[in-house]
Amino acid sequence: MDEKQINAMKKGSKVAVIAIVIIVIAILGGMSAYSINEQEQAVVTTFGIPKQVDQPGLHFKIPFIQKVKMVDTTIKGFTIGYDLNTGESIDEEALMITVDYNFVLVDFFVEYKVTDPVKYLYASNDPASILKNLAQSCIRSQVGSYDVDSVITTGKNEIQSVIRDMITEKLIENDLGISLVNLTIQDAEPPTSEVMEAFKAVETAKQGKETAINNANKYRNEELPAAEAQIDQITKEAESAKQARINEAEGQVARFNAIYQEYKKYPLITKQRMFYEAMEDILPDLKVIIDNSKDGVQKLLPIEPLIGGGQ
Repeated sequence: MDEKQINAMKKGSKVAVIAIVIIVIAILGGMSAYSINEQEQAVVTTFGIPKQVDQPGLHFKIPFIQKVKMVDTTIKGFTIGYDLNTGESIDEEALMITVDYNFVLVDFFVEYKVTDPVKYLYASNDPASILKNLAQSCIRSQVGSYDVDSVITTGKNEIQSVIRDMITEKLIENDLGISLVNLTIQDAEPPTSEVMEAFKAVETAKQGKETAINNANKYRNEELPAAEAQIDQITKEAESAKQARINEAEGQVARFNAIYQEYKKYPLITKQRMFYEAMEDILPDLKVIIDNSKDGVQKLLPIEPLIGGGQ
């Protein structure tokens, strides 16, 4: 291999290295640069930790270390009470009861947008679902405080305004990174007879349950004091009987001790007195029967007149 060939190979190697370097720089440059559209913002994370929020335009990042998550900041919306594609009513969401106990189907459209991309991405798993749940709660609360005529006709604007304020306060409390743009009542009308009957059946069952619970609580509240009073009375009677037995026993012991003391002093007199006292307790109920076996005649001799006469 001559010198010209060697030089050519060296030059080729240099060109190849330069080309590889250029390609690598181009790849890294392509990975480093990113563009943000007008209706977007980008959250830049370094090792998974949010570090900055970039506005629309051309920006650069450190490859493999920093990552970019795009967030759409346009106004979005969702429906409550009906399907946006088909327009069919969703009774589970739309059917509500007013303060005067009437049923009404109310459809809403809710609009929102992202105000804080970092909180929108990391404060919760699904901010839009949370917003929908908050909206449904506020809607039912407020529709339930108006009469049916206000909901269907004259009170729509007031109801919308109150619900908007409630949802805005809830979003501030939860700090989800989104804000409410608008909420409007799309339609409000009485439900069909089938839906009303089904809903009434459910409400009747709920009321029956509540009535049963209330009756049970009432019965408990009525009977519990009586039972407690009875327990207290039984306890007091038991204590009284206990004390009476104790007092009686102590009295008998004291009487026995007194008799015993007298017995020790005058044994014979004490025996006679105790005998007479025993006879006084036995004789009033005593009946004497005399049996004459010769003639088979039995004679009953009552002892009471004799005792009475003796007295």
